[in-house]
Amino acid sequence: MTERAKTPEAQASVADAPKGNWVDLYAPAALRPYLRLSRADRPIGTWLLLLPCYWGLWLAAAADPAGIGWRDLWIFAGCTIGAAVMRGAGCTWNDITDREFDAAVARTRSRPLPSGQVSVRQAVAWMTLQCLIGAAILFTFTPMAIALGVASLALVAIYPFAKRFTWWPQFFLGLAFNWGTLVAWAAHTGSLSLPPVILWVAGILWTLFYDTIYAHQDKEDDALIGVKSTARLFGDDSSRLWLTRFLIGSVSLAALAVIAALIEAGSVWPMALGLLGVMLFGWHLRWQLARLDTTDTENCLHLFRSNRDAGLILALFLAGAATV
Repeated sequence: MTERAKTPEAQASVADAPKGNWVDLYAPAALRPYLRLSRADRPIGTWLLLLPCYWGLWLAAAADPAGIGWRDLWIFAGCTIGAAVMRGAGCTWNDITDREFDAAVARTRSRPLPSGQVSVRQAVAWMTLQCLIGAAILFTFTPMAIALGVASLALVAIYPFAKRFTWWPQFFLGLAFNWGTLVAWAAHTGSLSLPPVILWVAGILWTLFYDTIYAHQDKEDDALIGVKSTARLFGDDSSRLWLTRFLIGSVSLAALAVIAALIEAGSVWPMALGLLGVMLFGWHLRWQLARLDTTDTENCLHLFRSNRDAGLILALFLAGAATV
């Protein structure tokens, strides 16, 4: 740990973390910089990575005549733990690659790497530890799920660089953050088919929706340091139109995935519950859009965080479809 990491300033809360979070209040001081690297002080990202896993698992179980089995409880637990550690590893990798950008932005310069709380070598070691935990969980799944999980590392590696070469880094985030839909489906079924792929694409459009909202917080700083985003690409005037397109596309494809997965089951209630979940998911996105003010950073952050509830609605209804 560097000398700077021992100062009160280095141990203080990160500027863009929620005030009074559990890391600042309860975590041992020596662990706080590493937990902050993993964004443990702001769990919304873990939720947004985890919820597509739940979608894939419960839709697969709903489409399976055998329904939910005991192994699904381990898949559920494994996805939960795996999402936490792999989100932490991904955030650590993102901070390693973005440390110079973060140092130039007021909202992020207090993060562990640009503030000197940890060194790059320490961050790499922490990232490796989290990846090893994730791998230990992944290798208890089916061979297809393992192959998909390993393939996701390429998406995770590419994402931090996307904002340097494309105006659509949110698309690359969507590819990675919704990959768990495919992994969880394959963990239950042992194979891959069209419905989870459709649901994955629906999730990508959902990510474009919520992360464009998030990116509006940083568009002025991003313009100064040359970082690209869909928020900058669309601007304040066109963002609402694009977000509407993402909303419609995400909801339509999610409904199509439910229909494609459950049509052969011939049971009314699973289909009805799944489609009701999709409808309420879409309603939540519409609620966000009605309240969006892209010039108000607090408004954007609040709406971004509310996507935990949007994704959880769909997950709960798909779980219901798997149990009836």
